Amino acid sequence: MARSVQQLFDLTGQTALVTGGSRGLGLQMAQALGEAGARVMLTSRKAADLEQAAAELQAQGIDARWIAADCAKEEDIARLASETLQRMGHVDILVNNAGASWGAPAEDHPLAAWDKVMNLNVRGYFLLSQAIAKHSMIPRQSGRIINIASIAGLGGNPVGMKTIAYNTSKGAVLNFTRALAGEWGVHGITVNAICPGFFRTKMAEVLIDTLGEDEMKRHAPLRRLGDDEDLKGITMLYASAAGKHITGQWMAVDGGVSALVGG
Repeated sequence: MARSVQQLFDLTGQTALVTGGSRGLGLQMAQALGEAGARVMLTSRKAADLEQAAAELQAQGIDARWIAADCAKEEDIARLASETLQRMGHVDILVNNAGASWGAPAEDHPLAAWDKVMNLNVRGYFLLSQAIAKHSMIPRQSGRIINIASIAGLGGNPVGMKTIAYNTSKGAVLNFTRALAGEWGVHGITVNAICPGFFRTKMAEVLIDTLGEDEMKRHAPLRRLGDDEDLKGITMLYASAAGKHITGQWMAVDGGVSALVGG
């Protein structure tokens, strides 16, 4: 008998690892997964931020824990994967969300900054996905990987911000998602991406401060920025049994910005 909608979206008994989970979009997605019944492991670089975020989730009745790690560093990723599996037993859902950006004209973009963005936004996603899949998802023949890309990965930058490394990295995340979905589908692992638009996050503060919030809203057909619940629905679809036949796909959550010709 087919399951009910409530049963399809129920994550009771499952475990999620969310990178960049101490604030912003990462914390929002972690909250959604926890509200659906999953145990949640948060990670980011700063222990104090993680402790506060985990306490907020725990106050809502969510089983939330944390590990401080820098997902741009190979040794930290290995430690994060090992400690998470040791403490949680397995990982059903991996949300690759930790990211960095850098603003500079392409002709003068520092190589060190380029490498910093690529190491975190692309290499880090690959290394953590590899570790979690190899030691948890593939042996269990089941898993959900959600990669956070961006509408910046869908084309150039229509608002004139010079973020060549960030745009390039997010474009890479989209094809990484497709390629990994094609390879790991045989193991029962789905791999999908979310492309957020303009949300009021720390990464977007410079853009919002430069253009003004009203001007940012004007670029979206819905005339609004993303809020603290707009990623919950797509996260739950990708993470739950409701999305079990969806893989290798991306969805823009951007108020309609990417639907416009030329962005």
